[in-house]
Amino acid sequence: MSAPTTNTTTLIPGPSDDLIGSGQEGGLAEQFRGWVSRVRQGEMGALPAIAGFLVLAILFSFLSPTFLTERNFANFLTQAAELVLLAMALVFVILLGEIDLSAGVTGGLTMSIWVVLVDVTHVQWFLALLIAFAAGLAVGSFIGFFVAKVGIPSFVVTLGLFLGFQGLELLIIGKGGSYQVQTPQILAIMNNNLPVWAGWLILAIAVVLSLGMSFWDRSRRTAAQVPNGPLTLVWIKAGAILVVGGILVFLLNQDRSASIIAIQGVPIVVPIVLAVLLIGTFVLDRTKFGRYVYAVGGNAEAARRSGVNVVLIRFMVFVICSFLAVGSGLFTVARVGIVDATTGKDIVLSGVAAAVVGGVSLFGGRGKLVHAAVGALVIAVITNGLGLLNLPAGLNNVIAGGVLVLAATIDALSRLRSGGNLLRR
Repeated sequence: MSAPTTNTTTLIPGPSDDLIGSGQEGGLAEQFRGWVSRVRQGEMGALPAIAGFLVLAILFSFLSPTFLTERNFANFLTQAAELVLLAMALVFVILLGEIDLSAGVTGGLTMSIWVVLVDVTHVQWFLALLIAFAAGLAVGSFIGFFVAKVGIPSFVVTLGLFLGFQGLELLIIGKGGSYQVQTPQILAIMNNNLPVWAGWLILAIAVVLSLGMSFWDRSRRTAAQVPNGPLTLVWIKAGAILVVGGILVFLLNQDRSASIIAIQGVPIVVPIVLAVLLIGTFVLDRTKFGRYVYAVGGNAEAARRSGVNVVLIRFMVFVICSFLAVGSGLFTVARVGIVDATTGKDIVLSGVAAAVVGGVSLFGGRGKLVHAAVGALVIAVITNGLGLLNLPAGLNNVIAGGVLVLAATIDALSRLRSGGNLLRR
């Protein structure tokens, strides 16, 4: 693996947004020049993905009159939720330079267990859901043991499970069979909306949390005698969240029904995904475990010699990935309303693509959850836009594949520019 880059952000975690500076002293102009310098050196983060998303959004807005409507905007966020969550799950293992090809079918298998428990054995839906998440933890523990302890490559272990779990799904569901999801609480996740006032409350909480975390970071840096960036950046970040979030909440609160019954409000799934993003970002950016993940991903041997329990870190990332994959499977069945033997089969490669497109390095040691979320939105906007244009579904895979190759190329070239080694050690 390539050698890690040591900086103050790694030693004492600060704000996770790449556009906010690195926590060094100086005014806004100096911070901006430092950020431009890092971009020129290849540390672009999610910038290519953000640019790609904006270009695609503008393109589809011209090609389809319904792309920028409130109804399609809400549908887009709902459709993207399962991919966003799976991409964020995969970030944990990709940061170590590993892969989990079984993440999608893990979600499908656990949802098969859940629906059979509810429909056949009549277990209470919430208890069955807890059993499904426990099964996800067991799958992650199984993968983590064989990868971290036994030393089998993650590609081999997870490919085996990818094939095997499809057979288990078939055995649980039954050949050619399927179960309709009839639990209102589950269907509501992807099909219902929050009250209008709840969207504004969530926005207020997001702004308060942003300010609280920023000031907490500054206090820790001060206590550790590490220079802080300009206080203005804190207010700029909070203001950006307020403005962008306010626009989104306003649009989602508009009536988007085609009948006399109003349909408005933020989809229930949106704050769930944001909560996972917030918690996961906190874990990776502001905890010892997160610092160890980046250290092992940058250089496992150096991390081991520094006292990091590399085996435990490898084990834990697969557990986290499988646990979150169950949530992605839950979103999928809540959206389509059916669990069958193919649930989760096709999404995992899109999840890997989303993470890489967003700027998470396949070489390990570099990337954030928000990068994967942005990458997932890029993949989702391609699917959404082409669907509105009634173009062949195969074209979606062609374009997504091209975007993935381009993103991987940018990642490799950025490492060359920053002096990284493309060959894993």
